Amino acid sequence: MLHFSRFKSATILAIVLAGVLLALPNILPQSVLQRLPAWYANTHVTLGLDLQGGSHILLEVDESALRHERAEQLRDDVRKVLRDSRIGYRNLVVRDTTVSLVLRNPEDTSKAVAELRKLATPVSSTLMGSASGEMDLTVSSGSEGAISVQLTAAGLDARVRSAVQQSIEIIRRRIDQLGTVEPNIQRQGASRILVQVPGLQDPQRLKALLGQTAKLSFRMLDQSMSPEQAAAGRPPPDSDLLLGQDGRPYLVEKQVRVSGEDLVDAQPGYDPTTSEPLVTFRFNSNGARRFAATTQEAVGRPFAIVLDNQVISAPVIREPILGGSGQISGSFTVQEANDLAILLRAGALPAPLVVVEERTVGPSLGADSIEAGKVAAYVASGLVAVFMIAVYGFFGFLALIALAVHVTLMFSLQSLLGATLTLPGIAGVILTIGMAVDSNVVIFERIRDEAREGRSAISAIDKGFTNALGTVLDANITSLVTALILFLMGGSGPVRGFAVTFILGIITTVFTAYTFTRLMIAWWVRWRRPTDLPI
Repeated sequence: MLHFSRFKSATILAIVLAGVLLALPNILPQSVLQRLPAWYANTHVTLGLDLQGGSHILLEVDESALRHERAEQLRDDVRKVLRDSRIGYRNLVVRDTTVSLVLRNPEDTSKAVAELRKLATPVSSTLMGSASGEMDLTVSSGSEGAISVQLTAAGLDARVRSAVQQSIEIIRRRIDQLGTVEPNIQRQGASRILVQVPGLQDPQRLKALLGQTAKLSFRMLDQSMSPEQAAAGRPPPDSDLLLGQDGRPYLVEKQVRVSGEDLVDAQPGYDPTTSEPLVTFRFNSNGARRFAATTQEAVGRPFAIVLDNQVISAPVIREPILGGSGQISGSFTVQEANDLAILLRAGALPAPLVVVEERTVGPSLGADSIEAGKVAAYVASGLVAVFMIAVYGFFGFLALIALAVHVTLMFSLQSLLGATLTLPGIAGVILTIGMAVDSNVVIFERIRDEAREGRSAISAIDKGFTNALGTVLDANITSLVTALILFLMGGSGPVRGFAVTFILGIITTVFTAYTFTRLMIAWWVRWRRPTDLPI
């Protein structure tokens, strides 16, 4: 057990050296890091929200808006199905989650019910996306041709789950566009999303960026009457009365000619003639084709660029736009143009998000947490050093060298993985310091036991390491299983952060406490050829 080939020794030392190099960016001053290659200088542990400060926002999917939108969509689907089936109807209305109507000819009831039931789809359960057997809507008929199409609770719940999951991905894309690092985005409960962005001290901008649905559409203006007439009377059934950014009313057709889903890119820019900020956009092939057809058909007519039911621009089509790209102008500031481009690139949220809770953690609080963590780590390390040297002498000193390597390797692995260090993570580091020393204590006590049985110093060391291996592995494997369960089942970021630190600490503990310590003792044995044990 004390024999190490040159290859094995070189491998162990290479691992230690690589760990030191990867951990260095965490302690080097910024002036030095700026002179290093970016790929190396950026390899460091990111401090979490509780350590460097930042923004904390708890969002909730607006379920009432989601239900209303789904009911409106269902009404349009019912209208289309009946029109395509040439079935006359009247009194098509939406009440909460139910669409009701009356057929002009009650004899068409069975045919209408059969056609409308084709709109129903199975509801997917949360288990591997399998169908649960329930449908997302039900169709029922009454007397005199009355028909009701109702959204089911299971279908609405599935829609909320899907909206939350989709919102998480869109939020992540939007925050990544801000250039921040390691945001913590996770689901809480059935319809809430927790967003923590370390280092971002502008919660208002973050709230505005995340709270905007960003549903973009290109629609024609309805010129059959003026917006003032529509506001004073009743607008056409196929048009909406929307407000512009300046508060001016616009009568806009409901038909969406091109939607934001067909956008492939959006970038902030400047108008070459006025130098005003604007946003340029580019469609995919389908959007470019539809945009070209619309502009060819409506030359000379104004069309509206609508974002979240607000007209942000209503230019007149001067000539067909065939290149699949265009620009949006609307008296933007530079930041507004940049944020709008971010929103359009990231995509639209499936439902509005309501801010439930928001707070900003100042960097001074994070500095206090770091200082407290440092004090705890120094005190813990100092007490461990005193104990190990007092009880095990020279071997205790070698254990402290291995302990320093253990902490270095922990931070190098976290840097390599791009992990975020939080206050619970610091607690995990301190905990693994005790675990690493505990493994050395087990090994040294086994060596003492072998010496008491009359073995020579070298034989006692060799046998002690051999017999202690099983105990060290058993203790660390059980801890590793616990940490893995904590990582998989722990829903919150701090819990998972602690688990990640703990797992990395267990891995480096086994390496340093058993392999690296054994290598140092083997070198000492080869150099001194001891007859007595220094413990």
